Amino acid sequence: MSDKIIAFVDGSVYSASVCEHAAWVSGRTGSPVELIHVLGRREAPEKYDRSGSIQLGARSKLLEELSELDAQRSKLISHRGRAILEDARKIVDEAGVSEITTRLRQGDIVEAVSEVEKDARVIIVGKRGEAADFAKGHLGSNLERIVRAATKPVLVASRAFKPITKLLVAYDGGRSAMKAVDHIARTPLFQGLSVHVVTVGAATTEVKNGLEDAKALLKAAGIEADTSILPGQPETALGKLVEEASFDMLVMGAYGHSRIRTLVIGSTTTEMVRSCKVPVVLMR
Repeated sequence: MSDKIIAFVDGSVYSASVCEHAAWVSGRTGSPVELIHVLGRREAPEKYDRSGSIQLGARSKLLEELSELDAQRSKLISHRGRAILEDARKIVDEAGVSEITTRLRQGDIVEAVSEVEKDARVIIVGKRGEAADFAKGHLGSNLERIVRAATKPVLVASRAFKPITKLLVAYDGGRSAMKAVDHIARTPLFQGLSVHVVTVGAATTEVKNGLEDAKALLKAAGIEADTSILPGQPETALGKLVEEASFDMLVMGAYGHSRIRTLVIGSTTTEMVRSCKVPVVLMR
């Protein structure tokens, strides 16, 4: 099936929100949810000789005990991963999703994304990982790597889920921005939402025409969208607009031909995802 909602859960405080966002997408699209927990390579049992220069008989016994400890540790890590998936499944199930699968994987999360995304409608991850919960403002170290690698839309879940009714679309006229608008027009996910398309920068004729094209594309799909042009820098102007106008979600193209081009490559994306308290959908 090529329209699964692939949600990565890691046991962090964002995991419940990831599950609730997955359930929301499923409820609007009818797509099944697959929950994945990745056991990173750093969680693999350690394989080095800690026996030192102990005499042969005692050394053999210690090596045996160390081997048993490694096996126990590996088993505990797997049990923990399955427990995380069971908790996640319960959240999605209680939200009314009937078709749910779970998967425990080992290795690198970016490799996991690359392998499973061919079957995905959207990939959902938390803004921060388990190790970053204590560091306010610190993004999950894998987030940028995932967005760089993914070819499908990536929904970065906010810390807490709330019903989504107002959608802000950051539009810079670039190919990925137009692709984002086209995606909004084609998927049932965004039908019935209040949509506002905004460009940050100078109000040139080209910018105005681009916004009109975006508005027309959405209208053809039955979505009435408002448009506006804001002065300033994208990372500050968009964050301020999201907060002041109480938008529930931000959609951005991952590459463009203006200052928003630094999305994913540089500071704009990092700043937007970090400063916005709403979920952000990133599209390449």
